Amino acid sequence: MSAATLNSTAQLSKDEILRYSRHLIMPEVGMEGQLKLKQAKVLCIGAGGLGSPLALYLGAAGVGRLGMVDFDVVDFTNLQRQVIHGTSDVGRAKLDSAKDTLLEINPNVEIQTYETRLSSDNALDLFRDYDIVADGTDNFPTRYLVNDACVLLGKPNVYASIFRFEGQASIFYADKGPCYRCLYPEPPPPGLVPSCAEGGVLGVLPGIMGCIQAMEVIKLILGRGDSLIGRLLLFDALGMKFRELKLRKNPDCPVCGTNRTITKLIDYEQFCGIRGEEHTPVQTGIPEITPVELKKKMDANEPFVLIDVREPHEYQICRIPGSKLIPLGEVPKRMNELDSADEIVVHCKSGMRSAKAVDLLMKSGFLKIHNLKGGILAWSDQVDPAVPKY
Repeated sequence: MSAATLNSTAQLSKDEILRYSRHLIMPEVGMEGQLKLKQAKVLCIGAGGLGSPLALYLGAAGVGRLGMVDFDVVDFTNLQRQVIHGTSDVGRAKLDSAKDTLLEINPNVEIQTYETRLSSDNALDLFRDYDIVADGTDNFPTRYLVNDACVLLGKPNVYASIFRFEGQASIFYADKGPCYRCLYPEPPPPGLVPSCAEGGVLGVLPGIMGCIQAMEVIKLILGRGDSLIGRLLLFDALGMKFRELKLRKNPDCPVCGTNRTITKLIDYEQFCGIRGEEHTPVQTGIPEITPVELKKKMDANEPFVLIDVREPHEYQICRIPGSKLIPLGEVPKRMNELDSADEIVVHCKSGMRSAKAVDLLMKSGFLKIHNLKGGILAWSDQVDPAVPKY
């Protein structure tokens, strides 16, 4: 947004001048820059780990219109990193919680919420009225959807992603540089890259990466500094190191290249090889047992072997009594510890990893075997609430 496009009637109130005084005394911002912020419209996709610091700092900075897209509710597991929400917000819609927090920080900002799942049917309509889109999502179908919608509309996509101790950030802006598909033409196979719920994330990391997103959004609005367009910033929190990769536009990119094959939004679940609401890559034909059925077996003293294929640090958090720990990666070399004549029940956290273990064991000749449906989380819900959930 250039100074020439500023609304001639735009001005700051006396209260706003005081609120933004630390901006106004910076020559790189000043009155002109603060008015640019006031007139800017930014859409944040997600109100979670990345969306929390992103929205907090954009709101505090005085971005005039802040849109937020999310359809989730606040959970206890969110509070370790999603700092826009509090303990009293557990069970509330994330958008309601986020809006209350943002308006408490800065009542001058217009907060527009969209409590819906972002899809090919609504993305273009949602994005069209905003200057910049900031992607704070944690799954590949939505990342490709956000990218393609931004390319089709000519919008900059301020991107970040996180996992455990590592983060990355960039700006994908097809009008001036590469898009997300130029960097990642194809998604990884389903299940190859674990989600934060499966692999974990240090709570501080999304705060750092979300703040980088907020900084890049503000720089784009102000037209100042060197943006991350054409650059991928990589952060290693354990080593406390940043490094940078140069990105180039792919002339054969299907959405922003010279011979585009994608001219409208597609089915991104199908593109990423994902089926179903839960995105659970459990193979068909895997025999299952419910937690209630397993408890009946225990109470009747029926003989069986219970195998836990989670990792040792997960086993320390909680366990089902009588279970034997054999992490999924060790199953092939530890099959000799099991007797194919025994009845075996395998479980993990939610049922996905254990389904893989059951499939592997069945192919190795184990026939009297079942996967615990829903894993230890379902056991906690249906049988023993004293077992902590994580």
